[in-house]
Amino acid sequence: MRLSVLMGVFNGEAFLAEAMDSVLAQTFRDFELIVVDDGSTDGSPKLLADYAKRDARVKILNQKNAGLTAALNAAAKASTAPLLARMDPDDMALPTRFQQQVAYMDAHPEVTLLGTRVILVDPYGTAFKWPLHPLTHEEIDSKLMEGEGWAIVHPAAMMRRDAFERVGGYDERYRTSQDFDLWLRMAETGRLANLEEPLLKYRQHLASANFAKAEQQKKLKVQILSEAHTRRGLPPFDPATLPPPPISDPYESRRRWGWAAVREKNFTAARKHAWQNIKARPTAVEMWKLLFCSVRGY
Repeated sequence: MRLSVLMGVFNGEAFLAEAMDSVLAQTFRDFELIVVDDGSTDGSPKLLADYAKRDARVKILNQKNAGLTAALNAAAKASTAPLLARMDPDDMALPTRFQQQVAYMDAHPEVTLLGTRVILVDPYGTAFKWPLHPLTHEEIDSKLMEGEGWAIVHPAAMMRRDAFERVGGYDERYRTSQDFDLWLRMAETGRLANLEEPLLKYRQHLASANFAKAEQQKKLKVQILSEAHTRRGLPPFDPATLPPPPISDPYESRRRWGWAAVREKNFTAARKHAWQNIKARPTAVEMWKLLFCSVRGY
């Protein structure tokens, strides 16, 4: 077996089926999908059990709620392949993701961590942004050292097992930003890269860590970068240089998603975003305009 796919799930029922389907429909098929249910209390356990019955590649582990970091380390420990890929229960892998990443890793043995560019989608799956992530090791490492942990997108990552184990896997001190810490340590022992083609639909929603844990992530980044500076023999890290956290205001997020949905002609999603914002701010003229555009279809 060439590839082990690692996923941690905690109450991920809302989007889990789409994520599972996108993995199991990959053109590259020589993989196992190891899912750790992290003490879910919703319908995730039953949904996962159903997938395991239908596809022998799906292996389910269960643990008391301990967080994503512990779940991913447990999945890695149970895995068997020389390559490890990440996936989250609210995202969607495009069909050739694994095929293209495995081929690149085969052709570039010096690369130990490989990501891809992604398409940002809203909670209803509407595309609204195509970020231009850095592609080369030097560009990625520079962005990481500036505090941009998203230089490699966690659920789009593929790693060599030996490199992952050499740096000690995920550091369980970090219940969030664990990927940022791991990427920095892996950058110190091997080469990093991103594929230019977007191969993952990265779903943004108000319950995701980037929204719900933005301030916590900022504090952890200071600690992680301080440790990286020490390891690399650099002067102490200056927290004032950290980039601002992503927009986490629900109203502003739905506003951006709504207008993007209009541009993508997903008028149903646009109406939902408009109504949610109108309920929060009934006098918001722009949201009534958004609603009008979504009803008229332009």
